[in-house]
Amino acid sequence: MRILFTICGRAGSKGIKNKNLKNFLGYPLVFYTASVIDLFMKQNSHIDCDIVVNTDSKDLMNLIEQNLKLQVDFIDRDPSLGQDYTPKIAVIQNSLEIMQERNKYNYDMVVDLDITSPLRTVGDVQSLIDKKTGCAADVVFSVTDSRRNPYFNMVKQSPEGYVRVIDSSFNARQQAPEIFDMNASLYAYTPSFLKSGKGIFEGRCDVIRMTDTAVIDIDNENDFELMEVIAEYLFRSHEEMSVVRDNISIIRISEL
Repeated sequence: MRILFTICGRAGSKGIKNKNLKNFLGYPLVFYTASVIDLFMKQNSHIDCDIVVNTDSKDLMNLIEQNLKLQVDFIDRDPSLGQDYTPKIAVIQNSLEIMQERNKYNYDMVVDLDITSPLRTVGDVQSLIDKKTGCAADVVFSVTDSRRNPYFNMVKQSPEGYVRVIDSSFNARQQAPEIFDMNASLYAYTPSFLKSGKGIFEGRCDVIRMTDTAVIDIDNENDFELMEVIAEYLFRSHEEMSVVRDNISIIRISEL
């Protein structure tokens, strides 16, 4: 099996300035993503893997190339794919097309890891790839248990006042259908589906469940500060989390 790991990051950020270059507990955010891929590759030497970073940020390219002992390809993102409302799946599709052309071979799976979701384990990546390998879904992505349920304790405004998001007569959360939050951490795609140009939910989807860390995707400064507090606890108390951070010191070339 041959897997393409994609890491996509734009220059700049509206929520957090230069978010993809920001240090998270002493290391750049992107190093956590690189570390968990490296650990997966070390544990799965029988799988052929390539890593590509698709970005319009020269600073992000230099940060990775000059400081990590990993074989990483880079794609200088076309400006047409760097707009505020460009769907990420289009960037991943572009990465696949370019890497296939460069290497003259096809991939069996494309796995995307978001830079701004540093709290993932090798087990999460393994679970994603195992699920994708063993099912007929076009896309497998990570989720966490939702803290709110639109059938029970979420409301919206209507002409008659505030009502449940989804009309129901459920009086207990346990009665409502199980709901999950997409945590924007891990995605695995069938290459042919990516090439179709369809959106995620135009295909058949499946999921893996990850630990709920309350804030997974870092979109603003409050998210960032809270995630650092949560991460410090997780690194102290969960070895599967701390090993990803500890591995950064092994894969980096020198002190930053």
